Amino acid sequence: MKNSSYRAATERRNPRSRRLDQLGTRELLEIINREDRLVPKAVGRELASIARAVNVVAKSIEAGGRLIYVGAGTSGRLAALDAAECPPTFGVPARLVQALVAGGRRALTRAAEGVEDSASQGARDLAARKIGARDTVIGVSASGSTRYVLGALRFARKRKAKTVLVTSSRNSPARRLAGITIAPQTGPEVIAGSTRMKAGTAQKLILNMLSTAAMIRLGRVYNNWMVDLSMTNEKLRSRGLRILEEATGADAPKAKRALARSGSLRVALVMLKMGLSASQARRRLKRTGGNLWQALAVHSAGRSGKQAAQPRMSSRKKS
Repeated sequence: MKNSSYRAATERRNPRSRRLDQLGTRELLEIINREDRLVPKAVGRELASIARAVNVVAKSIEAGGRLIYVGAGTSGRLAALDAAECPPTFGVPARLVQALVAGGRRALTRAAEGVEDSASQGARDLAARKIGARDTVIGVSASGSTRYVLGALRFARKRKAKTVLVTSSRNSPARRLAGITIAPQTGPEVIAGSTRMKAGTAQKLILNMLSTAAMIRLGRVYNNWMVDLSMTNEKLRSRGLRILEEATGADAPKAKRALARSGSLRVALVMLKMGLSASQARRRLKRTGGNLWQALAVHSAGRSGKQAAQPRMSSRKKS
């Protein structure tokens, strides 16, 4: 239930944007821009909590669990966007990062604010995903009082799942249901209560950090290259080829041949780095659980005379 005495900071009136409707276009844009510049600083003050959440997510996935976002309205749509981008960017199955949006798919393109008031619906929707102790559930709510999100977080705790809250209201009711709370203080919006603005921008930045950093920890990125991207169109195939050339020093024809023989950017990289066939590269990756740093360690050690350094938590589950 919502606390009737609770009023989120995001709902308050912003003294810096009063008489907004009486300003010229350039002047009102300057006000919006000044307020937007407060967001990265607010997010920066939450890096310790974001780091804790990243490690929880990475450990969940390593243990065979999933990352499941839950949100309503703008928060839910931003969560759905982040979840949808993970498979093509990191080569993971769609089930690994999911988003529950109050109102379902229809709410992604049309406002459906009424459905966010049901805590029981949030619990039912999460139950349908067969949530368990290996999963991490991240509730996304600017006010931290959205009943749909509260119901989902409460149910997640009952099922022993890890829980995280992303909100712009530090003292929100939902914080009691989350093991980790990420609460950038973005303050009142330019238009009072319009949390699609600063609060939404903060959520986008944080969701980017959570999924990206977790996938890096899981070995889905080599150096700063997307070595598991899905090359499903001409642009992505060109990107994959460019990554392979840069990462290995191979020329375009050689990189193309390796990709054609392997069908995998990760396998092709090992082939070119170590002078292996596609089948040999696959076997080496299989022995190291897909970990590129470990697969290349012998090669690196041979060149430097010592074991190659490896990032923490870089082993990769097969998907």
